[in-house]
Amino acid sequence: MYRDNHLLHRLSAAGDPAKCFVTRPGAPDLSYGDLFAGAERIAAALVAAGLRPGDRVAAQVAKSIEAVQLYLGTVLAGGIFLPLNTAYTGAELGYFFGNATPRIVVCDPARKAEIAPLSDAKLLTLAGDGTGTLMDAAITHQGFTAVSRGPDDLAAILYTSGTTGRSKGAMLSHANLASNSETLKQVWGFTADDVLIHALPIFHTHGLFVATNVALLAGASVHFLSGFDADAILAAMPRATALMGVPTFYTRLSEHPGLTRETAANMRIFISGSAPMLVDTHEKWQQITGHTVVERYGMTETNMNTSNPLDDPRPGTVGLPLPGVDLRVVANGAPVDPGEIGVIEVRGPNVFQGYWQMPEKTAEELRADGWFITGDQGFQDKDGYVTIVGREKDMVISGGFNIYPKEVESVIDDIDGIRESAVVGVPHPDFGEAVVAVIVCDNAAVNEVDVTAALSEQLARFKQPKQMVFLSELPRNTMGKVQKKALRETYQALFS
Repeated sequence: MYRDNHLLHRLSAAGDPAKCFVTRPGAPDLSYGDLFAGAERIAAALVAAGLRPGDRVAAQVAKSIEAVQLYLGTVLAGGIFLPLNTAYTGAELGYFFGNATPRIVVCDPARKAEIAPLSDAKLLTLAGDGTGTLMDAAITHQGFTAVSRGPDDLAAILYTSGTTGRSKGAMLSHANLASNSETLKQVWGFTADDVLIHALPIFHTHGLFVATNVALLAGASVHFLSGFDADAILAAMPRATALMGVPTFYTRLSEHPGLTRETAANMRIFISGSAPMLVDTHEKWQQITGHTVVERYGMTETNMNTSNPLDDPRPGTVGLPLPGVDLRVVANGAPVDPGEIGVIEVRGPNVFQGYWQMPEKTAEELRADGWFITGDQGFQDKDGYVTIVGREKDMVISGGFNIYPKEVESVIDDIDGIRESAVVGVPHPDFGEAVVAVIVCDNAAVNEVDVTAALSEQLARFKQPKQMVFLSELPRNTMGKVQKKALRETYQALFS
């Protein structure tokens, strides 16, 4: 099936058309055959709406099986899928639309009036219940011949960023996605007998390209939840074998009285990523369930780079480089010895093609010989296990989401009465890290309520500070640079 479409050929090859692909609360099961038949109808609808090979389809929609079919249908039609966080505001969406220039935008019907003026693209709607103008158009079509795509053609653009400047669109090819998912399927031992509990969002790598693609490639089944729900996850465990989540999932589940060794008895594997997991969380999970959480490490630009092996997972590390992925730790321009800290660089078929419309940024971070400079600091031990110790830059990872301090600071600094701000991430028992804004005011009347009100209009909720501190001045070095390290140290126990 879909032999002329590289990624879709891989994703559709393993699943028996008659086999159940997805179960979901309050909705009928869906077979593999029905999944791809729906994707074909959506592909035909997108082409009818003007999509051409290489065009972008931007989607800011609630999690649903129809949204998964939109992803598959976009790739099937030769398009480039651009998933966007459902929390993004209109101001944020305007930048993405301007940079990616999508041919089609798909949004929730409730936001149609707000989003329509932000782009000249054809606007279609898709609600969380699977209704909308996209599905109205799709139902009129039957079958679709895949548009031919090669390994190096783009399948998706995912926006990421550094700690300064605008977000960057990481260009991911068919081969990037297919090769990484094939490797993860093998390393994690996924087969058609597995049932994955899918409670992650599908607007970023973890939920869409790791969880969904790996399940499809294995011919496995998925128990599909709209989001994290501890009761629903625990209820599904006796009939499931796998769970992929962020550390927040595991901290919250471990506090639930329904999590027991008996509840988790049928589970084969628990996987965590997108943020560091505390060793204490590993130990508590092991004590309660008898299972070790398998931690892995990846990035938007690379998908997954490392994973703990199933036969020897080591809490506190992110495991070994995946088969086919080269990894080195570099300091002062040269690789370092085991145990020495430096910046992690990776190379392999998983590494992205560059940043959309940003050749200078691409040249800064993706070397001509294929090595990608991750910006993460860490070390490898004598056995090859990788430990992440920090980031070269100041990005905050909270609840699995990347937050870039400069973006938050820019909004705060624009508020009347505020002189300057510094945003840092500090340890948080639930989210891994929490955003803290340290603010210097010229006007004593400015308070937390004023800042919160301004931020709520400009930034998604996950980017907003969980705590604000007001100081008379920010700590600086002799060169006048704000000392964020000192701020992190000062407030590291704020949430403990």
